[in-house]
Amino acid sequence: MDTPSPQPSTTESPEQRLKIYFLPNLLTAGNLFCGFVALTKIVEADISTGNFQQIKVALGFILLACIFDLFDGRVARMGGIDSPFGREFDSLADLISFGAAPAFLVHRIVLRDVFGGHPEWGWFVASIYLICGAFRLARFNCLANLPGASGSKDFLGFPIPSAAALVSSLTLLIIQLNEKDKTIGKWAYVIAVVLLFLSAMMVSTVKYPSFKSLGLRSTSTFTKAIVAALFVGSLLVLWDYILFYVLPAVFTLYLLYGFIRPRISRRMRREIEEEDEDETEETP
Repeated sequence: MDTPSPQPSTTESPEQRLKIYFLPNLLTAGNLFCGFVALTKIVEADISTGNFQQIKVALGFILLACIFDLFDGRVARMGGIDSPFGREFDSLADLISFGAAPAFLVHRIVLRDVFGGHPEWGWFVASIYLICGAFRLARFNCLANLPGASGSKDFLGFPIPSAAALVSSLTLLIIQLNEKDKTIGKWAYVIAVVLLFLSAMMVSTVKYPSFKSLGLRSTSTFTKAIVAALFVGSLLVLWDYILFYVLPAVFTLYLLYGFIRPRISRRMRREIEEEDEDETEETP
């Protein structure tokens, strides 16, 4: 009589069930590192002499963190290795790089002088952006865990990396325009208003495309491929121009697109967002 072989235990420890994929989390760690360096450079900056070099470096690291954040999720999705750990780690990194760093930056060079003898108001305005960014990330994680949320191609509210990129690129542009004056000037009020507006947009219900369909397997028309190739080439030749002028325009257009999007035809929307004909919009 054969003796049945013992069945392997189906009970796994939490450590065995937890999957940490190397490459996407390495990119997320790069995002977090850039955010920390940006904070360090903001603290080290001595803007009383009109020297914004350290601030420019900090802005550069915030924008570099956006690049890391752009690729970590795409690498995970292309490899089919999206995980709860990666999602939570990404949100923690985003809160530092795109929440704390931009808020501290704007307070450091703008808000502490805007309110004159009441610096506490500057901290309060900066904290509004940080708190709204944290709410935005928490809401995103909760919605991502809902049934059917994996098929969503929309963001609910303005994404915090885009908000940070807009604040950083706009600040960089203003510093560049006022390089000779060694001051931000009246543009300081513009940055403060933009920060508050972005705070409200992050927790709003305005829908923005995530462009998750864009990746290595995405197809495009011949004309779009040529335009994309020329754009990549221009990055190498006209980098300073693109950094100071094109980036603020691109993220401003993305911000405005959320308001224009419901008013354009579905066909035009698919063309802009590179969606297939049979794809439907689903937003948690």
